[in-house]
Amino acid sequence: MIERMQAYARGGLVGAMTLAVLQLATVGVQAADYDVGSIHIAQPWARATPKGASAGAAYLTVTNNGTAPDRLSCAGTDAAAQCQIHTMSMDNGVMKMRPVEGGLEIKPGETVALKPGSDHVMLMNLKHPLEAGNTVEATLQFEKAGTVKVAFPIAAIGAAAPGAAAGGGSMMMEGHGSGGNMMMQSPKH
Repeated sequence: MIERMQAYARGGLVGAMTLAVLQLATVGVQAADYDVGSIHIAQPWARATPKGASAGAAYLTVTNNGTAPDRLSCAGTDAAAQCQIHTMSMDNGVMKMRPVEGGLEIKPGETVALKPGSDHVMLMNLKHPLEAGNTVEATLQFEKAGTVKVAFPIAAIGAAAPGAAAGGGSMMMEGHGSGGNMMMQSPKH
């Protein structure tokens, strides 16, 4: 087996492609589930960012196993100056992104997926790029359940969610307003 891997490595491009596939595969392996109060967090992950990027995104699935609604917000991260829960919506073909005021509601018995092109954890004013193969930690705050520190394994730029089809639904940035709103437009094909 080791001899085969060395042969792939000697193959240059084939070796690089094999390494990239292995890095993506490790995202699912490294991700841990978390429980805080009646809240269950599964499949946390983030996407790598290019050098010089000021923002990044992280994703997860949240289930409220309790009998009362709870609200999710991001309390902080060492990787960025600011951490918020953002929502995205389409308006005349333009994707609009904005912070969720007061936290994202998770109703009793509900499972909410924070995923690319939808609600997500927004890491703003990054202190360093998010690099594939590493992890980024963020402290999530639930109004009733309390706080939990979550490690988000970082997948490649444009990676799809663990277990999802490749492609990842990339978007092009249109601009960024000072009020915390960001507008994006889907690439035209």
